Amino acid sequence: MDVSDVAAGARPGHGETTKRPEQPAESAFDPAGETQDPDALANAHAADGSGKGVRKQRSFWKELPLLIGIALVLALLIKTFLVQAFSIPSDSMQDTLQRGDRVLVDKLTPWFGGEPDRGEVVVFHDPGNWLDGEPTPEPNVVQDFLSFIGLMPSSKEKDLIKRTIAVGGDTVECAKGGPIKVNGKALDEPYIFPGDTACDDMPFGPIKVPEGKIWVMGDHRQNSWDSRYHTEDATKGFVPVKDVVGRAVVVAWPINRWATLPVPDTFDQPGLSAAAAMAPGAIGIAGAVPIVIRRRRRLTSGRTAG
Repeated sequence: MDVSDVAAGARPGHGETTKRPEQPAESAFDPAGETQDPDALANAHAADGSGKGVRKQRSFWKELPLLIGIALVLALLIKTFLVQAFSIPSDSMQDTLQRGDRVLVDKLTPWFGGEPDRGEVVVFHDPGNWLDGEPTPEPNVVQDFLSFIGLMPSSKEKDLIKRTIAVGGDTVECAKGGPIKVNGKALDEPYIFPGDTACDDMPFGPIKVPEGKIWVMGDHRQNSWDSRYHTEDATKGFVPVKDVVGRAVVVAWPINRWATLPVPDTFDQPGLSAAAAMAPGAIGIAGAVPIVIRRRRRLTSGRTAG
């Protein structure tokens, strides 16, 4: 007889006499025949050998280390392949991002070959001592551990965060007093820090961005040590795509600063793409080639007949 049968109780047939079996002093039944504590029931069956199928549940405290281990492994995997938290250390991206903001960065897209697009706010490794001389805070052991598993931004990694203005193949320029132009198209930049100009502190270009590189600038233009200030060093102001950690997609902390980081509409205007900018010329050339070939054939045919 298993535990469920005993707990339910079997009704005797009509005319049969009910005989109560002898019960030990610590019986699992009360005098009315009702089940007492399930643990006592399990112990009673274990004592007489009838509870061979009953398995005692493991203590929560014995399970806790396993649960913690699984949680840590999952956190590490998420940090490595999915998202990672980063802290904003400066004012170079105001007012979009404030010093001390925590942003979540999408690391999954680069793993599948995705590259930064114009207008995206990206985190990238220092491409060539751009942060040389910047102080690095000394974290404690707990901060180091939380950073390792991705629950806290790392204070040791010298990463930067800027907005992607141009990508490989683009031509970017900015004259003093004017807007930034990408492939000849002027950008309307409402995200620039109030009172700042597009590039009056450091005009540049036109500059052709090599394939596999991006051109980045801070939203606080007059307080951002970005691509404009590194055109004379080894990087030429470009950030290799391979050094991009991922795109910042949301401000996660503090709670009153929670916001997504979408691509501004100005980067969706027609003709901004370098390929689109070359399209009219390519179409013209494609249309002209058959005409030239036909004309040459006529001239050749006329000379042969004469």
